[in-house]
Amino acid sequence: MRPELFRFFDTGFPSYFVLLLSGFLFATALGVLWARRIGENPDVIVDLSLGMLIAGVAGSRLLHVFADGYFWDYVHLCTDPKLVDWHLEKAECVSDLYRGVWDADKSVCHPKETDCFAWAKFWAGGLTYYGGFLGATGAAVVLLKRDRFSFWKAADMAGFAIPMGLCFGRMGCLLAGCCFGAPSEAPWAMSFPPRSPASDAQAKAHLLETARAWSLPVHPTQVYESAASLAIAAACLFWLHPRKRYDGHVFVWSLGLYAVARFVIEILRRDDRGGGLGLSTSQLIGLALVAAAIAVHKVRTRTLKEETAS
Repeated sequence: MRPELFRFFDTGFPSYFVLLLSGFLFATALGVLWARRIGENPDVIVDLSLGMLIAGVAGSRLLHVFADGYFWDYVHLCTDPKLVDWHLEKAECVSDLYRGVWDADKSVCHPKETDCFAWAKFWAGGLTYYGGFLGATGAAVVLLKRDRFSFWKAADMAGFAIPMGLCFGRMGCLLAGCCFGAPSEAPWAMSFPPRSPASDAQAKAHLLETARAWSLPVHPTQVYESAASLAIAAACLFWLHPRKRYDGHVFVWSLGLYAVARFVIEILRRDDRGGGLGLSTSQLIGLALVAAAIAVHKVRTRTLKEETAS
């Protein structure tokens, strides 16, 4: 685990955001090359990428706040910090790092001061892919309509560019220690250092005596999703795109393939992800997106047949 990828002029650069930005730049570069290859204006893709980035971060953060199980913590941070429990040891609680208040009766730590804007601090962690996807899609609809650029053509570009960017982002998750998996005895299982999200969660679940110990070996679910995203991007770009039957074909398959891969990987994850009906929030959204992908495929196929017949 490496929360900071590097330091420059005594300023730390978080691994997650460095990798996320790298993925964004790489995906944008792919989109620009694609636009030039099909004879479209690449400036549209650059503007689209920036708009989707802003809307995506906003959507990603909002879904985390409302669906990942932390909503009331953010509310209580503003109204009554004593209702927020940090599972730290006393020395860590009162240290300069956390500056908390130790609750001897409950053996937990509480935030010392109110923070009504904690929910908005996306740079502190807490982003969800599907929230970002939905927010970015909304921005794309508006921006592409303004620029008079075919939505479905751009969607096909997103079908390989987004999973390519996500490949980088999930490696950032690995370095940050979030999105970890269930304990595993597989030879490729990974242990995370003391006070990592994995060791904190395992101590809370009484799998470890203290969070100041290395975590039990867990499935590297971040690597699984990164590899799955890379495979989807490669399949969509090199195999499906040259063979697509209609505009939007690549996007539909990319959406469905990622939803299926994510659904399976979610089974192995053990971080807080919210949800209901025995499924995580991402699994529930994934099922809805698979249904949407099937519906779009049927509609676009029917439209293609009607255009060919006429």
